[in-house]
Amino acid sequence: MMLLAGTVPIGDMPLTVGKVETDGELLVIDGYRIPCTQGTGAMISAALTTVEYLKLETPQVLVAGDIGQGKGSRSIYEYLIQNVPQLGLEVLALHYCLPDMALMRKLCESVERCAKKPIMVADASSMYAAKAAGLAAKFDIFTPDATEMAFLADPDATHPAYITRHLFDTDITKTPELVAAAYRNNSAAKLLLVKGVIDYVVNDGDVLTTIAEPNVPALEAVGGTGDTITGLVSAFAYAGLEPHEAAIIAAKSNRMAGKFAQATPASRVRQIIDQFPDVFKEHLCQWSGACYLEGEN
Repeated sequence: MMLLAGTVPIGDMPLTVGKVETDGELLVIDGYRIPCTQGTGAMISAALTTVEYLKLETPQVLVAGDIGQGKGSRSIYEYLIQNVPQLGLEVLALHYCLPDMALMRKLCESVERCAKKPIMVADASSMYAAKAAGLAAKFDIFTPDATEMAFLADPDATHPAYITRHLFDTDITKTPELVAAAYRNNSAAKLLLVKGVIDYVVNDGDVLTTIAEPNVPALEAVGGTGDTITGLVSAFAYAGLEPHEAAIIAAKSNRMAGKFAQATPASRVRQIIDQFPDVFKEHLCQWSGACYLEGEN
């Protein structure tokens, strides 16, 4: 089973657990409707579209409303701390939750009690909490953008707002140096998929490959297209690909979907996600080298 967890910006939404389905541009979980415009919703939508194409079991989701007060975030942490060892998870993907280092430590301790440790994926503030708590190495995959990479590389920062360089002064050409610093400081997951104009796939500090094509500059302006990469890599890991393979295919798929959608800065992330099945049909067999991913075996 794959579990996708994170908060959504709906203040009165309680902790909700269940399978997810789509209803137009909305996601439906146990009767609750949430947008997939960005953040946790975009991650879930991308993962759902991918597993449906691959004919895998529908992912479980764990969501709660949180508009900055922290109650929803804490409820997600507490649910996972109490239940993870019994869930039999293969993949656990964590997204937006207010960073709480103490609860992240308890969650990682709970994961250690699993009979088989799930593949652990983190993006956004879950990644911040893991790094700040000194637990980055417990995770299998982080999916930072260039600014978040600067945060991971900064030994003293507990949040991207506190990196020594200003948020908007991050030099994307320095990504290899930032990657090296993050691994020296034990502040990176085993695998990094660094999202940006050039995507970097890094395993234990070694840059395995970069992905720059197709070059769709408009994707940088479409909110949620970084979150879709997290959903894609989680789904491909759930399909049985090695993390580095899942990361490479996720990056290529996201870029190609932007090309298929003829993305402009006015595009919505749902328009990108809707292209994934066509992208997979045309390219996945070649990219993966394993056509069984398309349900042919």
